[in-house]
Amino acid sequence: MTDPAPATLTFTVGEADTAIAVGSGALPVLGTPRLLAWLEAATCAAIEPALPEGSTSVGTRMTIEHLVASPVGQEVEVTASSSYVDGRLHRFTVAARHVSGGAPGKVVGTGEVTRVVVDAEKFLGRISPPS
Repeated sequence: MTDPAPATLTFTVGEADTAIAVGSGALPVLGTPRLLAWLEAATCAAIEPALPEGSTSVGTRMTIEHLVASPVGQEVEVTASSSYVDGRLHRFTVAARHVSGGAPGKVVGTGEVTRVVVDAEKFLGRISPPS
């Protein structure tokens, strides 16, 4: 497996992305759970092209700081860069920034996401369905 290349994704904050909609607050601004999901999506975009056939990765640890509010309509660019690799473990430095609006380039959030490469079939085979 080769080292993951950096990845960048862009999202626009919609009503479904707000703290109100995702249950993490009472304001119509980007909710922290959605920010985390976008940052994790960037790590997936970075690692997917480097994965062996039949493998996928799972998120195992996330540490983020959500620094500024992003209103509905705000474009947010999220990036993930590989910062550490040890066998199946991959750690990424992640960041989010405003793309446009009143403060382009303003840092929305930063942090670290850890993913572990697994064999997809074996991983799913170990999961018991609910009874």
